[in-house]
Amino acid sequence: MSALLRRLRESPRHLLVCERSHVRHERSRHAARVRGHAYNCRVSFLIPECGMLPEPLKSVTTDMGEYYLVKNLPLHELVAQEFISAFVKTGSCYALTYNTRIDQDNTAALLPTGKLIISVDKDTYEELGLQGHPSRYSGKKVMRYIITIDLTDSAFHSDSKKYKRVLWALRDKKPLEFDFLLSWHHTGADGSTLMSYFSKHQIQAHQPKITFSTLRNLQCPVLDSNELQGKPEESCSAQELFEWLGAVFSNVELDNKSFSFVSTYCCPEPSTTMDQAYLCTITGFILPEKIIQLLDQLCAYFDEPKLAQWVTLTVHGFADSPVSWRENEHGFQKGGENLYNFVVFRSLDYWLQMAVGANDDCPP
Repeated sequence: MSALLRRLRESPRHLLVCERSHVRHERSRHAARVRGHAYNCRVSFLIPECGMLPEPLKSVTTDMGEYYLVKNLPLHELVAQEFISAFVKTGSCYALTYNTRIDQDNTAALLPTGKLIISVDKDTYEELGLQGHPSRYSGKKVMRYIITIDLTDSAFHSDSKKYKRVLWALRDKKPLEFDFLLSWHHTGADGSTLMSYFSKHQIQAHQPKITFSTLRNLQCPVLDSNELQGKPEESCSAQELFEWLGAVFSNVELDNKSFSFVSTYCCPEPSTTMDQAYLCTITGFILPEKIIQLLDQLCAYFDEPKLAQWVTLTVHGFADSPVSWRENEHGFQKGGENLYNFVVFRSLDYWLQMAVGANDDCPP
């Protein structure tokens, strides 16, 4: 059997990192973890024993912010000084190429830190002539390179040789065009300013899609906030919960009936049956700032007595994003997974689970 065939038959390697803390702890890193994961395409939260959302939580859920799709946008427009001054230096600007494949196509992403990440094939890299480094996932024969440009660098101004070199490479030597997802967060400012700025291009405004559902007679694992590993016959582990959530979000039957040919999965034990659970899923180009607001409201859910012992918030990143957390290079290979999940307990203790696939560094 060839080495390639053996690799294809192997189960893909995944990394799951779990940490535990308290929302009010001075060293809690929950907000930093959310901010570090810039590109999010789906957010889901599950609240056991809940039939109706409190108004503050519902308000945050239905106000996740507008985002924009710009067709055929030349990449050099993101390094224009006017754009940098108007958006990059005055707030958090997010841009991600749309319908590009990280393992095959040229892609780009603008981080809220002002770093422009460009992932290109070998031919494009040589034509651009900009400084970069080989992709970590190219193999022995380098076929992909990563170029990072800091748009907030004090030396990156219109009169500098560095700026002129970058602009010439992207505008004249090897022009690159992409469809981009764009969003801008600035307190007190209207995100639609982006639409005005790119009005000469084909630009469309979009709202995240929101779906609500009530799950009846849901079998849920029993959890103990102090036991990440779980205890036999007392509580389930964080990993068992993570797998169970995947089954719930995929509408998998959890009873492992003998006549089922679709799934043999069943809820981990010990478990308890909830009369109902509220599930909300939001899809779109969702900013970390909005996710932090949603997480805060889920924590505030326990300000008044509730039947629920815990709630979960699960966030999926784009499979073809050039980065996962912060500036860590992201690869696709077999799935492109990069996601995280919060389990917030009634005491405001929380578990944070961060997962990536084979072509990624260990999550932070």
